[in-house]
Amino acid sequence: MATPLNFLSLLTGCFAHPVAENPTVAMVEAAYRALGLDARYINCDVAPEQLADAVRGARAMGWRGFNCSLPHKVAVLEHIDALAPSAAIIGAVNCVVNDGGRLTGENTDGKGFLTSLRTVIDPAGKRIVLFGAGGAARAIAVETALAGAASITVVNRDENHGRTLARLIAERTPAAAAFVAWRGDHSIGADVDVAINATSIGLYPGVDILPPIDIKSLRPGLVVADVIPNPPRTALLKAARARGATTLDGLGMLVNQGVIGIRLWTGREPDPNVMRAALEAIFGA
Repeated sequence: MATPLNFLSLLTGCFAHPVAENPTVAMVEAAYRALGLDARYINCDVAPEQLADAVRGARAMGWRGFNCSLPHKVAVLEHIDALAPSAAIIGAVNCVVNDGGRLTGENTDGKGFLTSLRTVIDPAGKRIVLFGAGGAARAIAVETALAGAASITVVNRDENHGRTLARLIAERTPAAAAFVAWRGDHSIGADVDVAINATSIGLYPGVDILPPIDIKSLRPGLVVADVIPNPPRTALLKAARARGATTLDGLGMLVNQGVIGIRLWTGREPDPNVMRAALEAIFGA
């Protein structure tokens, strides 16, 4: 089998983990070994000005696909042939599938989160508060909205980005949407079903930093999710659990992104437990 390739720019720093091994590589290669696939998943540092050549090379050599990390998720759009429906709404791609030379862009960020979220709650009909308006927040907002969320409130410090995301949800999905400026500790309303931290607040090495959220508003019956994989048990999730809320860590999102990518590239169904174990060995979960 041809090699799926991961484009990883030197500019990313997406995990900021204190170990040499790349978590995504370890996770995907563990899945390949468990499936008995003759395949590899490797990192390539691709500078922005070399992206077009890299995509042409992947196509020419018949690679089954690749992942894109920042800063390539938007720039890669002009070098591929088609977009999956939700990726077209999100406007960014993190996974590309090569089907006989035709490159289709997918966005597995939101899909991975949605799969993880469904292990604790179905978002259909639920009221969601989303902290952040970056790439992860955008993908999560679109996928949960398409999955039937009743409403999504975007809480963000940058008003322009927050309003833009809320407008996208309202105009391109069935969900209602609103924007709230993030000023001071945000109190999560009693009518909210799911609160999602889609920011980098709490990411290693700032593991003791809490997002500016009113901890007293965390309660039983509320699902609190964090997209951060390192550490898996963020300060926010520890605080939420102490208040009786149901918590969801970022490892599930990362694992399910990988599951979806492998499925798209190979047609095989990897074992998410094998993949999560590989991540836990790195992050010490």
